Amino acid sequence: MKSLKKKGPDICFAMIAAVLACAPLMLNAGILNSSSIVLFLGKCIAFAIVAIGIDLIWGYTGILSLGHGLYFALGGYCMAMYLKLQETGGGITDFMHIGGMTELPLVWRPFNYFPVALILIIAVPGTVAYLIGYFIFRNRVKGVYFSIISQALTWAGYSIFIALSPYTNGNVGITEIKTILGSIKGEAHKQAMFELFYISLAILIVVYAAARFLTSGKFGCLLVAIRDGENRTYFSGYKVSAYKNFIYVVSAVTAGIAGAVFVNFNGSITPSQMTISYSIAMVIWVAIGGRGTIIGAVIGAFLINLCEYNLSSGSMVEIWQYIIGAAFCITILFFKGGIVGIITEQIPAAAEKLKNRKKGTKEALRYGSK
Repeated sequence: MKSLKKKGPDICFAMIAAVLACAPLMLNAGILNSSSIVLFLGKCIAFAIVAIGIDLIWGYTGILSLGHGLYFALGGYCMAMYLKLQETGGGITDFMHIGGMTELPLVWRPFNYFPVALILIIAVPGTVAYLIGYFIFRNRVKGVYFSIISQALTWAGYSIFIALSPYTNGNVGITEIKTILGSIKGEAHKQAMFELFYISLAILIVVYAAARFLTSGKFGCLLVAIRDGENRTYFSGYKVSAYKNFIYVVSAVTAGIAGAVFVNFNGSITPSQMTISYSIAMVIWVAIGGRGTIIGAVIGAFLINLCEYNLSSGSMVEIWQYIIGAAFCITILFFKGGIVGIITEQIPAAAEKLKNRKKGTKEALRYGSK
């Protein structure tokens, strides 16, 4: 029983991955009536990846970051810049031409090469996170102060990308781009869409496995120790700031990878993916799914976005955000373990309490009859 409980998250993730793997097959079989559903599930895969990163930094380490949209967008822009240059043949884009440029800016040139672009998708958000984390964690900034700073930095990044319009196309962003496998729109390109979907699913599996590896051993215990008693961990001889900075960089890199996956399915990236509200939405996914579990982050990302997909049209188009907000508030107030906590802790505890109550009643009746 204990072994099953320990392997429960992995079994649950395997079931989610299996269902996702069947989505393209269901489209071919006619069970799903639109390829847009597969494209949306591809975006959800990207959201699940960034949620795992947030769970590492918040759920396990206790650092509430409200600025992960910055790293998500940085990874997305790196991928979008490469994809856009593939369309232009390495030349300047339309918005650069409108901005008065006659040659490709120096900052864009490395993105002509796919291996370099892949490295930058990891290196850019990772470097930014390292520099931010180094100064913040070295000065032992934590709690609500860190959350406020992360929001401010995200807003600063948003403002910079808007201001650098000749390089980033301002608030319009980089749009109308194809994927790393070319176009995935239309019946003629369905196979490319399926291949891209399975590549993204494989990335999600690798990220999940890496996160489980990091959190299942001594390192994971140390992260929890930092979350539950940072000062005691300092006094135990650990350089807490270095560990916090490391997991912060890992989390940022994960968000950058998620952004790169997202761009391929969305076909565009804009500064709106860098806003504070977008970052807070990511935190909501983790909170509702169950922070500090990894699988909860995956469940929350899929569940909330699927609910949004269905509620944001039709009769609930004006109130769906209130519904999601109410669900978040209820979870924080009454179900701190989220969906995973309800299933693994609260339901078994209620069942055990009911069982003990019935047992006590039977014993009372038995002794009373004597």
